[in-house]
This record gives sequence, C-alpha cells and structure tokens, in this order.
Amino acid sequence: MPAQYLPSIIAAPVRLLVCCLYRIKVLGAERLPEGGALLLANHLSYADVAVLQVACPRPIRFVGYAELPRTSWFFRLAFNLSGTIPVSPSNALEATRRVAESLQRGEYVLLFPEGSISRTGQLMKIQRGFELMARRAGVPVVPVAHDGLWGSVFSFSDNTYLFKYPRVRRTHVCVAWGEPIAAKEATTAAVRQALLDLGYRAFTERPQLRRHLGRELVRRLARRPGHLEFVDRTAGRKPLSAGELLAAAAALSRHLRRTVAARRIGVVLPPGAGATIVNLAAVCAGKVPVNLNFTAGRAALESSLRVAEIDTVITAKAMQAKLPNFPWPERTLDLHTEMTALGGKRALLPWLVAAWVVPNQWIADSLGLPKYGDREEAGLIFTSGSSGEPKGVVLSHRNILANCWQVASLSILPESAIMLACLPMFHSFGFTVTLWYPMLRGCRVVSVPSPLETGKIVEAIREEKVSVFVGAPTFLRPVIRKATSADLRTLEVVVSGAEKLPMDLYETYLDKFNIEIMQGYGLTETSPVANVNQPDPAIPTPTAERQAGRRRGTVGRMMPGMTVRILNPDTKAEQAAGQTGIVVFKGDNIFSGYLKDTEKTAAAFHDGWFVTGDLGRFDEDGFLIIEGRLSRFSKIGGEMVPHGTIEARIVEAFGLDETDGYAAVVMGAPDSAKGEQLVLLTTREELTAEAVREKLSALGLPNLWIPKLVQRVAKIPVLGTGKLDLKAAKEMALAAAEPGASKA
Repeated sequence: MPAQYLPSIIAAPVRLLVCCLYRIKVLGAERLPEGGALLLANHLSYADVAVLQVACPRPIRFVGYAELPRTSWFFRLAFNLSGTIPVSPSNALEATRRVAESLQRGEYVLLFPEGSISRTGQLMKIQRGFELMARRAGVPVVPVAHDGLWGSVFSFSDNTYLFKYPRVRRTHVCVAWGEPIAAKEATTAAVRQALLDLGYRAFTERPQLRRHLGRELVRRLARRPGHLEFVDRTAGRKPLSAGELLAAAAALSRHLRRTVAARRIGVVLPPGAGATIVNLAAVCAGKVPVNLNFTAGRAALESSLRVAEIDTVITAKAMQAKLPNFPWPERTLDLHTEMTALGGKRALLPWLVAAWVVPNQWIADSLGLPKYGDREEAGLIFTSGSSGEPKGVVLSHRNILANCWQVASLSILPESAIMLACLPMFHSFGFTVTLWYPMLRGCRVVSVPSPLETGKIVEAIREEKVSVFVGAPTFLRPVIRKATSADLRTLEVVVSGAEKLPMDLYETYLDKFNIEIMQGYGLTETSPVANVNQPDPAIPTPTAERQAGRRRGTVGRMMPGMTVRILNPDTKAEQAAGQTGIVVFKGDNIFSGYLKDTEKTAAAFHDGWFVTGDLGRFDEDGFLIIEGRLSRFSKIGGEMVPHGTIEARIVEAFGLDETDGYAAVVMGAPDSAKGEQLVLLTTREELTAEAVREKLSALGLPNLWIPKLVQRVAKIPVLGTGKLDLKAAKEMALAAAEPGASKA
C-alpha cells in the first residue's frame, strides 16, 4: 500500500482512543487550504500528534525525531504505521527532501518547530528548518496551537512524564488553526507570533475560566479538609486546616450576606488568617472584597472609599490603633467581635463537619454560590498611585482564575510548595498569588504581617521550612543582613517582582545563600503575573536536550495563554519583537477597565491591546527584557535616556549599599534648551555633581546620560508595595530644577 495512505489506516482507532480521553473543540478548521500545506504546531505532550490528527479534516503525515524509534517498540510501531518522516541533524537534507515531496503530492505534513516537547509549558525557541521545506515545496505554512494537553500524563508537567495521576474526566482541549502564511513570508518571527496569538485564542476556551471564584475555592478546600492550609505567625503560631478555613469563611459569609447591602466590602488587615477568611467570606457572600492600601495618604483613601461606594470596612482593633488618620467609615467592623457575635466555634462546627462528610458541590450550593462568574467583578484593587492618583482596577472571576491557572501550569509554585505570604493584600501579587492561588492549588501558606519585619520573615522561613518566598527587591534586600545560609536552607525558589531586580542583589543571594532569584513581571491590570523565570526543567531521557526556564537579565517568557506586540513609542506602529518598544498584551488575565473611569480605561488600551507603559524587547528564545517604564525615560536632544540604567551605573561606580533603601534615583525635569534634563536624587554625601560626572564618564556613558543636577534628600520615597514613589520623586526633582533651588 502506498505510504501516503498509511495515516488513514490508523485514523479510526486513533480517533476512538482520543475521543475517550479528550473533549476536543476545533477553531478555524475552515482556514485549512486545499492541496499541500506545512502545519506548524506547539508541542506540549506525546499526545499532540493524535489530538491534532483528530482535529484535522484530512490525514496528516508527521515529522518526528529519528532517535525515538530506537528508544521504544511503541515509537517504532507508531512511526511505521503513520508514515512519519524521521528527522535528525545527521539526515536533515534527506528529511527536507522527503517533506517537500510529500507536500508537493498535496499532503498535509505536520512539524513541531520547537524541535522537541516543551518541558516548561511555554512556547520555546522556533527553529528555522521549516522555512526551507515550505519554500522548496512552494506551499503555505499553517500555524496551529492547542491548549489543554499540558498537565496530562503525557506531558512533562510536575517535572515528570507518565508518573502522575491520570485525569478522571475527559480533558478539555482546544485546537486553533491559523491563517495560511505564504512560504516566502513564513519566518520564525511570524510563526512565533502566530502561535502566541492562537495559543491565546485556544486558552480563552477553557471552561474553568467561566466558573465562579468562590465556588472553586470552596470546592477545593472541601476536598482536603484535614490539609494544613495556613500557618499564621502574626502573634505566636496559629495553624489552620483547610476545613477550619472554609468553616470560618462560610459562617462569616452568611453574616455578611444578611447584614451588608453594598456590593463592595472594604478590608483593612495585614497578611494573615484574618485577611484570608474575610476575603474568602466576601466572595462567598456575593460581595467584592476591596483591600485598601492603608499606607496611602488620607486623600487617596477617601477617594477610594467614595469611588468604590464602600460603607462597610472590616478590620481589627489593633489596626485601628495603628492607623489613627485612616478615614474610617461609620460602619467599621472588628473581625474578632463579629466572629464572636456569630457564636464562635459553635457557629463553625456545622461547616467543619460538612467539609468532612458532605460532597463539595453541596457545600457550595448551600452557600448560594453560582456556577459561573466569568467576566463579573470578583475583586477591586486600587493602584499604588506611583505616578498619579490611584485607579480602581476591576478584576473579574475570569481574570483571577486565568492567572492562577497560568501560574499553576509552571513548575515554580507546585502543589507541594510552602509559601511565605508577607505582601499586603492591597498588593496585586499578594491578592492573587499568596491569597487565592494557594487555596486553588493546595499549597501551604505561612504568613508574616509585614514585608518589613525581616526578623520574623527569616524566623518563619527557618521554622516552617518555607520553600517559596516572593517579594519586591526592597523587601528582599534586608534579608541579606538578617539571615544565614542555614536559615534559608529550605528555600527552593525566591521570586522578585514589582521593581527591576538589581544585579548586585541577584549576585549576593547567589553568593551568600546559593539561591538564584527568579525575576518576574506584571502589573495590577494583568492580575498580576505576565512573565516569570522558572527553574530549568530536568532532562528526563538520554535523547532530551537542555531547555532553559530562566535567563539572567530577563523577566522570563510569557505566561501561557498570553500574546504580545511591541509598538513604536512615537507612532504606535507594530515593530519587530527584538526591537525595544512599548510592550502591549492580550490575555484572559488582563482586566477590562478602571472603575468609573472611561477616559483612563480608553487610554490603557490600543486597538484592543493593553498598553503596559513599559519599554521592552524579546530575545529569540522568547524571554522578555524590560528596559524600564516609559515614564522613566527622558527625551534629551532627541535621544531616549533610561533612568534605571544610569542608576545602576551609579550604584556600581560608587559601590553603594542599598540594603536600607534607595540611595540614588534619577528623574527628568523640563529644560528649555534640550527638552529635559536629568536630576539625581540621593541620600549620600559623596554623590556630588563633579564626582558623578567623573565616575560615569570613566564608565563610558554618553554626556547626555550624566545628571547635571544632584539634589541631596533625607530619604527616597517608597510606596507600601515596595515600589519607588514616582510621583513624590518627580515632585522632588521638579523642585530641585527650579531656579534658585539649593543643590548638592
């Protein structure tokens, strides 16, 4: 029988087996051309070929790694029955010839352009070999992306193939076919962009994204009632099981549903069991929790309360005592008093028993939780106001669930993780990753009430055997002085976000603790994680090659289900991903708008793409390099000058220790001659204008990059989230640039 008919022989049994394991949704199959076409797909599991064949209306001939048949009888049989074309570096020309011949006969040939199965769950580097095949045959290239197979027993999720629990129900898989690309236009960059776009489209079809956040949390907590879920170290040590956490939140949610008429409830509590219970109770009561930034000024807080229409705030008496200037509304409730009024432990007992004996669906039903939340508001976070007035970022059920499942797909926060939670709940990372994510994933959380309490953080890591620690560089740096390598011996991952990771901090952690900090990136508007580095995956077989999960100096690859463009800062025209420009995103984790502010919402999007306001570029492996905020560049004499780069050079040149906070910050101020001038704000006496000029010139920095004005200040302003307070720093710089102002 001719080889080209071999795929059709096994199509029926393959289709039957695949349909027993997977529920497949196909998008864009009508785009597939007649005649021959080279199909290019992302590669996430050994099941990809079978699923893609079922999703394609015509037989597919596959291209596979030539060494596989030598490793197993199964692969030898599969290659022979399917007519797979083997390819390896040693037979590349022969494989290219055979592929071209098959394409010219009018066949569909499928190639995985990454070259191997991704062991990170993300799109890897696109190899160039397909270009010659398509051009030699004169056929179009059709990109295709699938979503849902990562996490199956045939993928490398959880750092292993096969040896994990199979899914009981059929897995939802979406296959999205793209528009054909002419052979001469099918570059690696074009294919990578198409696969990202199609991956985003396929991810959007995940049924779990339509669900209700509260219902998902309740069901998952009820599945593991005896699991040690939370260790609160606010005062002493208070452990909570999943059942106890669920019971407390369920009882309080009933109370809130009866007594709070407003849609949103304010929360003013530090990270801990209390804040977790209140947030979960609010969601279960059909309310929207609003964790208010109690480090912000009174005017900003009054604005937040007014815009969000909050008339009820839940807090603790200790917090009220610490925050005398907070604009407490008339209905300010003390959490301990409210729980006592409910009946204390007696009110929790029925829910605790139910968690052990009642099906989790029934518990969710008894709390009146709907099955679907989707695009309805689930949380509200007011931005830190680092460069202006706070804006209310509305996060939907879909946004939060999408970001949680995106993070869960990576190896960086596995189910076995013990995570330190010290970031405030008004911080977007604290809200999603240390609040909701652990309850959905099953991680244990150890809480410390403030990221500034370094001693308690080190003690908690040592005594609770914490494996994951996340924080901003501002909060990570003091640990260097307080901790020894023995204190941090259980730490497997340290994640840095909110601000660019200084290289000296990275190197110090590596040298002193043998810990490589994983830099991530995101914004409140992205729920928040958009990119993150993760540990390199293991090499499971002799034929497998090393794959990079992290890259120094970058913020990692895109989260699964996200796509990106790089725009020219001046014209907003799309440009090559390798060129520096404004980074814009699409993804289900991206918010839909600011609360009651259509003008700022419109400004945040460009043709449907969320504009991050950051300048960045991608390397050929898909790692994102963030150059800095657009607002942290000055245009001097027509040249874009990066403040962050200059600051890093100043720290390097003077050997500054920034353990206790920022020592040097560069800001822009108006200049009548060149448009802008650079102003250096510093807390150090040795940083005079002459010394700075001498040191930076010796490092080879252009004259335009050297600050002419140096202003000594008592302290560089920082927000409660650990970020530089750009608004306050800008005001200092403008004051320093005024004629007659005193300079260092």
